[in-house]
Amino acid sequence: MLAVGPDYGFGLYVHWPYCARICPYCDFNVYAAKDRDTEPLVNAIIADIQAHRERLPDHPKLNSVFLGGGTPSLLRAADMARIMSAANDAFGFAPSAEITLEANPNDVLRSDPNSWVQAGINRLSLGVQSLNDTALRFLGRDHDSLQAKTAIEQVQSVFDNHSIDLIYARPGQSSQSWGDELEAALALGAPHLSLYELTIEERTAFGKRAARGELLPLPDDDQADLYELTQSICEAYGLPAYEVSNHTSDEKYESRHNHIYWASGDWIGVGPGAHGRLTMDGQRYATEAARRPEDYIRSGPMPFAALSRQDTAREFLAMALRPTAGLDLERFNHLFQRGADQETVSTLVENSHAVLDGTLLKLTVQGRLVADYIASLLAPY
Repeated sequence: MLAVGPDYGFGLYVHWPYCARICPYCDFNVYAAKDRDTEPLVNAIIADIQAHRERLPDHPKLNSVFLGGGTPSLLRAADMARIMSAANDAFGFAPSAEITLEANPNDVLRSDPNSWVQAGINRLSLGVQSLNDTALRFLGRDHDSLQAKTAIEQVQSVFDNHSIDLIYARPGQSSQSWGDELEAALALGAPHLSLYELTIEERTAFGKRAARGELLPLPDDDQADLYELTQSICEAYGLPAYEVSNHTSDEKYESRHNHIYWASGDWIGVGPGAHGRLTMDGQRYATEAARRPEDYIRSGPMPFAALSRQDTAREFLAMALRPTAGLDLERFNHLFQRGADQETVSTLVENSHAVLDGTLLKLTVQGRLVADYIASLLAPY
């Protein structure tokens, strides 16, 4: 049997692909919302959830649901409720299941967050991205800093469990400017922050500008300096990192859905382009839905593709290094069918990239900066 699967969490990811505006840094599977009839897509998502129930008769109740995108806060609350009802009918929700909605500030201001609660949402992830108006224009956002702060206040009046997303390490950004911006965000009192360094992807508008020499990414050393600054400021404010990019004031606010990914649990992925990982009878499977909404609506149940033990082990290693709780070397031994190389582990500890706590290998701040490289060092094949 593989040391992965629903015993390590079982979740549902729903990808809503439409956005009012496509941001120049975004490399996700997204499309302009325009004036679309979204009913067929909602129906297809519900049918997909029902089809998974038939193919996963032995899976337990859901620990989490995550409505991501795209911009799922563009969905009508009634459609959110229909999707939640379909998930509950198909699998049921475990006690205290986490139900997250990603939202943009202007959707909060245009909508009634209480209606999202009534639809079943109990956690909100707010895509603020910056509290600097110049940076927001650069990032192609459709809100300003005042609208972001107003939206945060409205969210906090409804959702205790909420998170703010910010993007830093922008071209030319100084330590002083990022430190000031981060401290301003922390002062707003959100119990959870997701803090991402700007990545310039080739297929995006930013990627095309970078290829033409019109946009110069922040140098790697400067990005590393900002990452270390981020850790120290967040710790000082009582929101230490519990994962490479995620910080919280209390364990109860940690993203349970993301923990499923990091722990190599099982999750269903529905919606255009959504990925899933499922385990049955000791075999790990991958799923990937059709990317274009019209193709997804027509496609029917997606095929299950068997993953090799090697692929399963490598995925586990890459994800398990991310949380500060550490990589379980006993699970590593089981999945790779051999122990981690002791010389490599010792070198990581000696170089202050990791600490060994019993059977847990925990990356330090310096280690988290090169987590992918460390995964490649540890993988025996």
